[in-house]
Amino acid sequence: MNFIAQLQALCPQSRLCVGLDPEPARLPGAWAGDASKIYDFCAAIVDATRDLVCAFKPQIAYFAAHRAEDQLERLVAHIHAVAPGVPVILDAKRGDIGSTAEQYAREAFVRYQADAVTLSPFMGFDSVEPYLAYEGKGAILLCRTSNKGGDDWQMQRLADVPGQPRLFEHLALLAETQWNCNGQLGLVVGATYPGEIARVRELAPTLPLLVPGVGAQGGDAAAVVQAAGRTAPLVVNSSRAILYASQGADFAERARAVAEATRRSLT
Repeated sequence: MNFIAQLQALCPQSRLCVGLDPEPARLPGAWAGDASKIYDFCAAIVDATRDLVCAFKPQIAYFAAHRAEDQLERLVAHIHAVAPGVPVILDAKRGDIGSTAEQYAREAFVRYQADAVTLSPFMGFDSVEPYLAYEGKGAILLCRTSNKGGDDWQMQRLADVPGQPRLFEHLALLAETQWNCNGQLGLVVGATYPGEIARVRELAPTLPLLVPGVGAQGGDAAAVVQAAGRTAPLVVNSSRAILYASQGADFAERARAVAEATRRSLT
């Protein structure tokens, strides 16, 4: 089953994506500060929430910074083993062209066996195209991000495009139409901007939306669901609020409780 089909099957039951952003200093109990326990921590979170989610999203920097790439490989394999059919979105935000993009695509889909990867489309379609060579895999493009600095580029109007759309609007339309040649694209839109979520959904009614920012970043779950509608899969990510619900031995149990509450808020 390909990435889009996986989401279409799961999202009617759950719109929750658990982000796996392990910070060794915040690991529970005796694991605190021990980067060798990243896999154990994340695997426990996966085991506790695997029946509640439509996706898992490991952020590659949290592994690479601690020389834990091998633990990320093991983690993705574990997710595929214990939660078959639940896609893994590698949050890497890659953005390069040519042979370099080909290597990044191989990293995501061959080395890590991810089902989808997040990308920065700033360099244009030829920075996205190498990922589309992997049949059934997803490429999720940064469109309207949740950080304040996103305004620096994403909200600027394009004088050379008819109607002078904002950059994020132009990207959403390209992703919905001429760039989505194999039906593999999705878009990232931050939960902190529900008005922009609605605009992106208007321009890209068939694309999956990955929406970070619910939970610790303050995004409102009900507003996100209302803005995104139900025309295509909605994948709402929560990371820190779930991962660090407890610093004690009950961390996995507490993570499940927060995940259950978040899932309910997204119905």
